[in-house]
Amino acid sequence: MRALVAEKVGEPNDVLRLESRPVPTPEAGQALIRVTATPVHASDLHVVRGRYGFSPEFPAVGGYMECVGRVVALGPHTEGPDIGERVLAVAIPAVPGPRVDGTWQEYRVADTHRLVPVPERLNDSRACQLGVNPLTALLLVTRELDVQPGQWLLQTAAGSTVGRLVIQLAAHLGIRTINVVRRRDAVAEIKELGGDEVICTEDEDLLQRVAEIAGPAGVRKATDCVAGPVGAQVSQAMAPGGEVVVYGALSTHRQTDPAALTIPLSARSLIYETKVVRGFWLNRWFGTTSPADAARALSEVRNLVADDVLSIPDGRPFPVERFAEAVSVAEKPGRGAKPVLVFDGAE
Repeated sequence: MRALVAEKVGEPNDVLRLESRPVPTPEAGQALIRVTATPVHASDLHVVRGRYGFSPEFPAVGGYMECVGRVVALGPHTEGPDIGERVLAVAIPAVPGPRVDGTWQEYRVADTHRLVPVPERLNDSRACQLGVNPLTALLLVTRELDVQPGQWLLQTAAGSTVGRLVIQLAAHLGIRTINVVRRRDAVAEIKELGGDEVICTEDEDLLQRVAEIAGPAGVRKATDCVAGPVGAQVSQAMAPGGEVVVYGALSTHRQTDPAALTIPLSARSLIYETKVVRGFWLNRWFGTTSPADAARALSEVRNLVADDVLSIPDGRPFPVERFAEAVSVAEKPGRGAKPVLVFDGAE
């Protein structure tokens, strides 16, 4: 089978090689999946660079998030999806927990409790994106922050994939959103998507605008995917007792020095207004939640997408042989559709 392998830590297009490897054999509790499509996430590339929250043993098959395919075999004494069933396989390594094999290969084994049947009407380029960004949006809004109908939710990076999904989910749940963007030309698009209020940091003061929008009651729930000075401003803008969940650091996207990934928080604001700033990482969530709860959350996400509550844009397919082009597109500013690696037989 074909597998896209990172020989060592380094820039992806310098260290990735397309290799031929044996088809793996599923063990008890596992299924063998014939992969048809798998996305190229920025986090996949950060793993190869050695700047993510975990590191595999190199050489390693790339792709550490998700893929879609069909079940072709089950391990011994294993109950699971039917042979031929189309499934999303969530490959996110649980932290703490054992490492799992990458998704950038033609066949891969997966634990059956990490498989979610997907409806045939979702094409491969959408179905292979079900398990990371939509799940992150759902968990941030409903589990991590438990935002209630009528409450304000403040979020940075509103134009990102997760940010857009948060807007859609909030509208479905009756939650009002204040959406932070950095470019004036993004404001109309966010409002058209359903964002209630938009703050543009290019020409507006974030703290002042939050106070004007939310009034004396203020905002008590926020998500941040930017970190740096913007993340610090979000914390300062919160009402006393407010919570900020940080799940990304886009302000340091290409930064290779871990010490530079910071949020310069105001100690006075934290102490005297008893605010909470904490992190969220999907890998650690998978390591601490039960398999049954993880399966429920994945099924909930699948249903939200299937019912058109959450919209996943079509990915841009690349035959796996053109991986270098897919990797380059993945990190282009304003790249548009997410690059998706496809194997022969992709739908």
